Amino acid sequence: MKKRFRTVIGFLAAAMAVAAGLSACGGSAKPHIATTSGGKVPEKRSAFTFRLAETHPPDYPTTLGDKKFAELVSQKSNGRIKIDVFPNSQLGEEKQVLEQVQLGAIEFSRVSSGPLAEFNKAFGVFSLPYIFDNAQHEWNFLSSADGNKLLEGLSASMMLGLAYYDSGARHFYSSKPLRSPEDLKGQKIRVQQNKVNIALITALGASATPLSYGDVLGALKAGTVEAAENNWPSYDTSKHFQAAPNLILDGHQRVPEVLLISKVTWEKLSPEDKKVIKQAAAESVDYQREQWTSFEKKSEQRMRSAGVAVTEVKDLKPWQDAVKPIIDSYREDYKDVLDAIDKARN
Repeated sequence: MKKRFRTVIGFLAAAMAVAAGLSACGGSAKPHIATTSGGKVPEKRSAFTFRLAETHPPDYPTTLGDKKFAELVSQKSNGRIKIDVFPNSQLGEEKQVLEQVQLGAIEFSRVSSGPLAEFNKAFGVFSLPYIFDNAQHEWNFLSSADGNKLLEGLSASMMLGLAYYDSGARHFYSSKPLRSPEDLKGQKIRVQQNKVNIALITALGASATPLSYGDVLGALKAGTVEAAENNWPSYDTSKHFQAAPNLILDGHQRVPEVLLISKVTWEKLSPEDKKVIKQAAAESVDYQREQWTSFEKKSEQRMRSAGVAVTEVKDLKPWQDAVKPIIDSYREDYKDVLDAIDKARN
């Protein structure tokens, strides 16, 4: 009996010593983790909160696409991966953001393929004028293996392209009347900062002025530039029509938007999480395109109601003839992509 009593007392003393040691170290006993029948401890998946930089307002179609993407990622990861969308250039203009994405300081962004060309030459092909006949032709290419190859090629620039978003066709608008290519001659026109865009404006006899998107309205009002070019929704939401109420529907470019992730961030993710991100991006595209189509129609109606002078272009040949030297000069640089775009016409 005494022997059993001494054994119990010894056990209690040992337990109290362990508890005291944990208390002194500021630690606590680990909770029990259930194991599988094979005795393996289930892997605990990491939780993430990421930022996505967006230039446009909260209700803009690309921003809505960003938000749908973030929503799908949260759903597919059961809330483990959260992506906060920052619209209105809160994290910086596109060029600045891209530099931060390369470093991994900003994890995701939605950018135009225009400024993206300064970081990855291949994306300059989208700035070439009149390479797409219409929206169907454009999306035939973007949805193809050749279009996906461009997204994957961003890896060399410390990014990874996840999906293309719609941005419609781009048109010129000015403080002066626009009826033909000749009306652009001598004008100072804002362009996105890449060599092809500058060459386009020069070929039309105008002066190219690269400016950040957020600086354009002030420049138009001040007369620093007289004209710019963009799609219907951007022309509307940016208020550029207030200073440049003359629009000509030449549709010179169809420059897709790109949803991307920092390569630094991508390499931190597990294969399962990479799959979640890719699937969510792909599934967000149809939603973004639907939002774009709806918004574009409303923007056009608002602009016409606001008194914008809209000129339809019935014959594109004079425009195409003016810029043909650009296509010829860049054909060797973009031969494979241009061949793939021609193939997507069928």
